[in-house]
Amino acid sequence: MDNLSDALKKLKITATDSTADSLEGCLDCLLQALAQNNTETSEKIQKSGVLQVFASLLMPQSSCTAKVANIIAEVARNEFMRNPCVDAGLIPPLVQMLNCKDQEVLLQTGRALGNICYDSHEGRNAVDHAGGAHIVVDLIRSLCSKTDPASEKLLTVFCGMLMNYSNENDTLQSQLINMGVIPTLVKLLGIHCQNAALTEMCLVAFGNLAELESSKEQFAYTNIAEELVKLFKKQVEHDKKEMIFEVLAPLAENDVIKLQLVEAGLVECLLEIVQKTVDSDKEDDVAELKTASDLMVLLLLGDESMQKLFEGGKGSVFQRVLSWIPSNSHQLQLAGALAIANFARNDGNCIHMVDNGIVQKLMDLLDRHVEDGNVTVQHAALSALRNLAIPVVNKAKMLSAGVAEAVLKFLRSEMPPVQFKLLGTLRMLIDAQAEAAEQLGKNAKLVERLVEWCEAKDHAGVMGESNRLLSALIRHSKSKDVIRTIVQSGGIKHLVTMATSEHVIMQNEALVALALIAALELVTAEKDLENAQLVQILYRLLSDDRSAPEIKYNSMVLVCALTGSESLQKEVQNMAFLEVVSKLRSHENKTVAQQASLTEQRLAVES
Repeated sequence: MDNLSDALKKLKITATDSTADSLEGCLDCLLQALAQNNTETSEKIQKSGVLQVFASLLMPQSSCTAKVANIIAEVARNEFMRNPCVDAGLIPPLVQMLNCKDQEVLLQTGRALGNICYDSHEGRNAVDHAGGAHIVVDLIRSLCSKTDPASEKLLTVFCGMLMNYSNENDTLQSQLINMGVIPTLVKLLGIHCQNAALTEMCLVAFGNLAELESSKEQFAYTNIAEELVKLFKKQVEHDKKEMIFEVLAPLAENDVIKLQLVEAGLVECLLEIVQKTVDSDKEDDVAELKTASDLMVLLLLGDESMQKLFEGGKGSVFQRVLSWIPSNSHQLQLAGALAIANFARNDGNCIHMVDNGIVQKLMDLLDRHVEDGNVTVQHAALSALRNLAIPVVNKAKMLSAGVAEAVLKFLRSEMPPVQFKLLGTLRMLIDAQAEAAEQLGKNAKLVERLVEWCEAKDHAGVMGESNRLLSALIRHSKSKDVIRTIVQSGGIKHLVTMATSEHVIMQNEALVALALIAALELVTAEKDLENAQLVQILYRLLSDDRSAPEIKYNSMVLVCALTGSESLQKEVQNMAFLEVVSKLRSHENKTVAQQASLTEQRLAVES
């Protein structure tokens, strides 16, 4: 350490005019000390004030430049040294050194800049300001095709430098993308796929950049899918596969890349992983099974990639995914159900799947998860059933298969995601199915639970779906028994509140249901409609210029229906309905204008 102190003193005094030999001796001493104890030596270097001297030693023609850059790279491995390196003005001369032709100088300069940028906002800003990234991207481009060991080492260091420069910084990542770094890195991966260190650096850089939306568009114009799948097939080690997965997942969010990955054969790789790991309880295998099956589901979110894999329901991939549903692995059950939900995104696929017995498989899966079941599996299976129930021709088939009864078993669930999907599935099933709507609407347990969920203010989705199902039970059954059940369970006030929803579709559904109540069972519901202040709400809806035409129309139909009740009719007479309605006779929508005339006549007669 005495030697170190001497070397630091000598450097400080003689840096400007000492001979290259004596300088080299001092620098060697520093490098030796750093190799023995980096942290302690770095502290001494900082205290000695030598960092400022280094700036003057970084000269293209000097034989000491590589050693100086190496020392800077070593001290900058310590977090506490990065800002002092910036403050000592080392970044501009280091960036200048990137124009040097000497490979050792380039290597050590790349290391120094990369280490200073690591987790350092100041370091990155200084490199950005000095234009360092641009030069490094150009260097990578010019070296890209060279496969000699020295060039590959340089490329590895430069990729690492760019990674540290832009890590978790959207602005700098966008800057690199605009410089066109993505096609260059993809080309690099293709040429140097045998070099493990360089490949790893490329993957980490991709992982960094792939999160940005703008990067995915650029990636889509390269052959990244092909390169990654090719690389993936070669991997044996879990960590390496995991690394590629981390790039694939964000890239696969882009629909164009999804299709490219499918065409490059990624699906076959994923299915192979599932097959190999499904019965293993080793931690790495469990993780791989999850990642592979999750990625498979993600690929199916793209319309084109999904349809390609469905192959009219005859595709081997589709058949393999089906076999996941009865599996004993919760992860595969989940992925299988989510995959079916994704395949069920158009009528043709849904009809084919229902005709080929998928519904029974999903109901069997749900059955396995009724008592203390896996919530994510329940949610996924219900999602699949909901999607399958969308085509009109599937509804009756699914109802006769017992789907409604299977779904009702989850009425006890306290999990909002399960409640939400359960409600959506039932609502899809009863659409235009009068008999089923009546049967469910007379189920007091179901209606009571719906009324309870209509008050789930913490879960807007559950609250909205409960209201919509209540309304649907009335609209599709047109049954007095259903209306009585809903009145007895206290559901009327929720339908009235629903008429004030911010969503026109929900307002409309509520008004139609309320009109049916008024037409079929007004006496039973009269008191509840009064207490819920329906008349005042209708007045507000008709007076509000922002109300949609269908809302105005259905509100007037309902006002007419309410005149069958003495007390509600009085409320209507006590408010200026005639005035509001007469204005609507000149409404630009003809249907609204006609209904306004009819309503005006009705109100005039009643008064």
